[in-house]
Amino acid sequence: MKLGVLFSGGKDSTYSGFLYKKELVCLISILSENPDSYMFQQVSKDKIEKIAKKIGLPIIFQKTKGEKEEELVDLEKAIQNAKEKFKIDGIVTGAVASNYQKLRIQKICDKLKLKCFNPIWRISAEEYWKKLISNNFKVRIVKVAADGLDNSWVGRIIDDENLEGLKKLSEKFRFDLRFEGGEAETEVVDCPLFKH
Repeated sequence: MKLGVLFSGGKDSTYSGFLYKKELVCLISILSENPDSYMFQQVSKDKIEKIAKKIGLPIIFQKTKGEKEEELVDLEKAIQNAKEKFKIDGIVTGAVASNYQKLRIQKICDKLKLKCFNPIWRISAEEYWKKLISNNFKVRIVKVAADGLDNSWVGRIIDDENLEGLKKLSEKFRFDLRFEGGEAETEVVDCPLFKH
């Protein structure tokens, strides 16, 4: 089976791709102009290209204005392009908790007759971070946007020690430790998926 992963360079999409690394043949990245998109985080094309080189896989880019529901047309174009170009049989997503995202991606996959895999769906925060750390994922916080997370967290790699601090803050300030609500954005600086 050949799979493509919806890829932003953050922990969720990178870890999900890692879980299907033997079947992965391409990355699919949506470049949204809207910082408040319901579906996609804003990513730098240059940064994604550098990560794709580290992984050693081709990448399909698709631009979108990031307008609600209309951005799904652009996502479908990107997935259709991957299906035609790389003969993929399915899509891997980094969906964790958003029914909005999961259901819309599933609908597109159903329409295009592709399988949809959501390997970290509803994973608990603590279990998820333990898996990331034990699998040698070096995850760096690149942006914070929640009470309790100040700029001193930007640039930090989440290891066991930092994770304990984050857990305490998430309990005190009641934010999602997986950052599923946009509390922070991450990038993976090293992991077993990287070949270079």
